[in-house]
Amino acid sequence: MIIDGRTIANDILSDLREKIKKLSVKPKLSVILVGDNPASLSYIKQKECFALIAGIDFELRHLNVDITEDKLIDAIQEMNLNPGVNGMIVQLPLPRHIDVNRVIETIDPRKDVDGFTSQNIGKLFLGTAELISCTPKGVMRLLKEANVKIQGENIVMIGKSNIVGKPLSLLLMNAGGTVIVCNKETKNVAEFTKNADIVIVAAGSPGLVRKDMVRSGATIIDV
Repeated sequence: MIIDGRTIANDILSDLREKIKKLSVKPKLSVILVGDNPASLSYIKQKECFALIAGIDFELRHLNVDITEDKLIDAIQEMNLNPGVNGMIVQLPLPRHIDVNRVIETIDPRKDVDGFTSQNIGKLFLGTAELISCTPKGVMRLLKEANVKIQGENIVMIGKSNIVGKPLSLLLMNAGGTVIVCNKETKNVAEFTKNADIVIVAAGSPGLVRKDMVRSGATIIDV
């Protein structure tokens, strides 16, 4: 069976659109982009497209690549204090002269829709998070929609990034899975994957997992 992510995404979007129609105030998502990274511009375009389809107001604050860290912090604080902004994203990566951790920690955790602040990550650790990084949450939704059992299953998570691997491994553990975390430097990855009920790959290394490394009947998610 192939999990049809596009159909699931469209169902989520339709459901979200109906819920937003019933709100007395239309929600607003604000995105800060520093510089002109082509990949970042592409991601933001997608976010804008789906926000508008869902009925969410969208604002892009496009800042020069040479903006100072303090000026960027000021822009974030302005959005924190703006009651008309319900959710905020600072698009990564940021220029090298900017401290990413300081920037992320400036975001109001209640508006941190990426779930990157330490407060939201801490809640994820405790299993009480309300705002969860979109990709890990998306993977969990895919598994749910495909009726894939997590509790008690052996799961191999390949990838340890702060954006996918780490938060997703926590979600899987909180759901009762037995999780082993590997990465592209792990020796003999096949020793782990061959015994796994679920294999999730988010290591940014094409060809890392081959057919002979996964047992028949296992569930595979390629992030």
